[in-house]
Amino acid sequence: MASWHQLQYLKPEKIKTLQDKLLRNFIRNIIPYHPFYSKIFKQYNIKYSNIKTTDDLKKLPFTAKEDIAPTAKYPKKSLDFVLQPNKKLIQQYATIYNKIKIIFNKNKLFYGYKPVHIHFTTGRSTNATPIFYTAYDLQKLEESGRRMVNLLNMSGNDVVINAFPYAPHLAFWQTFYAAKGANLLSLHTGGGKILGTEKIIKSFQGMKATCLAGMPGYLYHLIRTAKEQKSDFSSLSLVVFGGERVPQGLRDKIREDLTAIGSKSPRILSTYAFTEGKCAWLECKEGGGYHLYPDFEFIEIVDKNGERVGEGEKGEIVYTSLDWRGSVFLRYKTGDMTKGLYYEKCHHCGRTLPRIDPAIERSSEYKEFKLTKIKGSFVNLNAFFSIMMGHKDIEEWQVEIKKKNNDPYEIDELVIYIAPKKNANFEKLKSSLKNKIIVETEVTPEIVKVDMEELLHRLGMETELKEKRIVDNRKNI
Repeated sequence: MASWHQLQYLKPEKIKTLQDKLLRNFIRNIIPYHPFYSKIFKQYNIKYSNIKTTDDLKKLPFTAKEDIAPTAKYPKKSLDFVLQPNKKLIQQYATIYNKIKIIFNKNKLFYGYKPVHIHFTTGRSTNATPIFYTAYDLQKLEESGRRMVNLLNMSGNDVVINAFPYAPHLAFWQTFYAAKGANLLSLHTGGGKILGTEKIIKSFQGMKATCLAGMPGYLYHLIRTAKEQKSDFSSLSLVVFGGERVPQGLRDKIREDLTAIGSKSPRILSTYAFTEGKCAWLECKEGGGYHLYPDFEFIEIVDKNGERVGEGEKGEIVYTSLDWRGSVFLRYKTGDMTKGLYYEKCHHCGRTLPRIDPAIERSSEYKEFKLTKIKGSFVNLNAFFSIMMGHKDIEEWQVEIKKKNNDPYEIDELVIYIAPKKNANFEKLKSSLKNKIIVETEVTPEIVKVDMEELLHRLGMETELKEKRIVDNRKNI
């Protein structure tokens, strides 16, 4: 197996050879322990030996979110995606070496297959889906964290403040294991709801932290608060976002605020992840694309007909596990759209790792609101993130969908609450926003000016695990 240093610079054809080998081993020696996929192979009359290369994955059907998410009828559906070896299956499918290792050494069996840690998907439209990690997986999560630190060119002198919300979600724990794996001094604050913004700012200054990690919306609030307090962030050189898309306008606003409190030329980078993928991927430079770990997963991009597209062509991200245990997935359709997947050398860092284009439409940000009907028109509410987050005259915002007069038989209303910047002309801001929103959504909004304190309360910035950007109150009538 190639080391991480070697893997970063392998030629594309050698990466494909490696992934083919890993996939063959995974399908033949691991997937027989998988309740869901072992049935799929039988149902489609596919032998495990039929999958020899990543191209052969096309013989398998896609896995969808509906296959995994618990329902009232099948509350334990997600357990069908957890590897469950037993003595009979091990005798039938394991290699001779693995039979001896697994059957006669319970510690090895538990290390590889016993779930010890759980993350949950964050979607609110269905029951949260548990994703299980074994001890083997947690070492993989830690290794992915070390790789991220390497991509960032961080040193042992860096100090990390983890401002992700404390929860059984990937972002917090990826940051925890990255700092642990790289032996970095770190403070895992739990975000505004746990430690609180004031104490995080004081801790940052006291520790002279160099790296700040968290959700884009919350970090913007934290950095803006630090600026208002004239705090000293001169030690900060790196901001790492996770959980949401980061419009260029928001990066620019954050960079401007950081410069005002002493940070010199801060790097502002983002990650891409989904819970089922079990780790996060990072860009080496703004807009450089998310560098993958080709020994951990195989990514394909497919069009609306489910056909693979060429390098650099737009499509949906489809994920296959190559070397995980616990919950694992084959041809999992994420619902996230990207402009492309690239194999050529990164012109920023020189690595040859496959890269996902950073222009990703995240269905997983607000799954239940991605496409909703307002006043008879289907509206993609993800459009609000790029419009509002990046606007230079907007400090904070929230979108509310409700029924007029709270009457369930009345028409829908789209109300946007805005806390504008102090010197902004609100009437001009209101007019330009209304025009942009009508163009993007074909719905005319009501735009309401509110003060910052009220809007922060509405968002739950210090009380919720994740701020409430889009609220559909039609459900409550």
